[in-house]
Parts: sequence; structure tokens; C-alpha cells
Amino acid sequence: MIIIILSNSYKTIYLWYLSIMLKHYNITVKGKVQGVWYRKNTLDKAKELDIKGLVKNLNNGNVYIEAEGSQNQLNSLIEWCTNGPDFAKVDDISFEKGDLRFFKNFEIIY
Repeated sequence: MIIIILSNSYKTIYLWYLSIMLKHYNITVKGKVQGVWYRKNTLDKAKELDIKGLVKNLNNGNVYIEAEGSQNQLNSLIEWCTNGPDFAKVDDISFEKGDLRFFKNFEIIY
């Protein structure tokens, strides 16, 4: 583990660098995506890809994901989301860029 201690000017540069490298996507997955372990499998995939954020069920039957990572990491997650776990049937996936929230981990919201 590397610990970096930054002065205020270097901290500003570091946060600017992170804002360029990190992306935030709001992802909505539609279809048969509840009751098929979609959230748990999304959590596992996000951890595998070292993505931070959250996943939760929506009242309308969709799954909502907020994810932060590099463009490559997010592309891999979105690609996985198009199929999801074995018993899911994804009909549609939409995503849009959002503001960084600097999540510390990835979690399921109940």
C-alpha cells in the first residue's frame, strides 16, 4: 500500500488528475433483472474490475447503478451489464455521465 501525503497545491493537482482519469456513470438496466441475483453479481463484477459505486433495485423493476472508474473499467462493466447473471434477461441498458462522488467502495443499497 502506498500512502501519499500532499500539500494543498499538490492536492488540488491530484484531484484534478483524478477528475480527468475517473468517470462516473449512472446506469439503468431494464428487463428481468430483479430476483435473479443481478445486484450481487454486479457487486462481484465491480469488485473484480475495481469499480466504486452502488447498485440498487428500483420500484419499477429496473436496476440502477452508479459506477466510478476509468473509461476501460466502465466499458467492461457496461458490457457485462448487457447480459448480467445467468437467469437475468436484459431488455435494455442506458447510461449517462454524472458528477464524480468519489465512492470509497462498491455496495448494494437495499
